[in-house]
Order: sequence, then structure tokens, then C-alpha cells
Amino acid sequence: MNTKATEVVAALIWEGERFMICQRPAHKARGLLWEFVGGKQESGETLQEALQRECREELEIEISVGDVFMDVIHNYPDLLVHLTLFNATITQGPPKLLEHNDLRFILPSEIGNFEFCPADEEILKKIRTL
Repeated sequence: MNTKATEVVAALIWEGERFMICQRPAHKARGLLWEFVGGKQESGETLQEALQRECREELEIEISVGDVFMDVIHNYPDLLVHLTLFNATITQGPPKLLEHNDLRFILPSEIGNFEFCPADEEILKKIRTL
């Protein structure tokens, strides 16, 4: 069993009172669940650089990465992840669906209407209290 966590980064992007969520493609692990945009850190990248690259690759947006909103460790059956969620703002957009099935900006009160990846549950609890 591999106990080394995979470093994963994600962006908490607000548009007024709403924040951005993305729906995973059907063919991927945890397909059609909702998540924050982001992905795995590659060798030689800082977490911030990884997040900027992922946002370019997945949504064709440029972002400004702020401070860490929260980080969590989650053990999926196939993967141990250390997820760091950064506050971020879009500096060049709008987002395009290059990778995801769907994208929405939702109110914290609407979180319950979507099925999220399990690693995001702790983060969503914190967002609900904002």
C-alpha cells in the first residue's frame, strides 16, 4: 500500500456570493461528481504553479492565487490525497469546458443540491459557515 499522499491543488473562485464548481468527466475516477477546479502537482512545481497550470489546461483561464483556504487529507480506495484549496481569482477568462462535463457558480446554500467528491466534504462544511 502506497502511503505517500498525492499532492492535489484546487481553486476556490468566487464571483460575488457564488463560488465555482466543476463536474468531473464521466470516464474519470469519481466521474460526474462535483469538485473544485485543480489537479495533481507535477515534479518541480510549486503548489501555486500547479494550480495555475491546471486552470489553464482545464478551463483556459488565468488566475491569481491567494492564500490557502483549507487543506485536507483524504484516503480514497485508489488514492491518498493531500488537497490544498487556495483562494483564487480569475484574471483572464471566461472559463471554457475543456475537461469538465459542466461548470456552475453556486451559493453556499446550494451545496446540498450537488454530489461532491468525498475529499471536498470538510471544505464544503467550512464554506457553509462563511
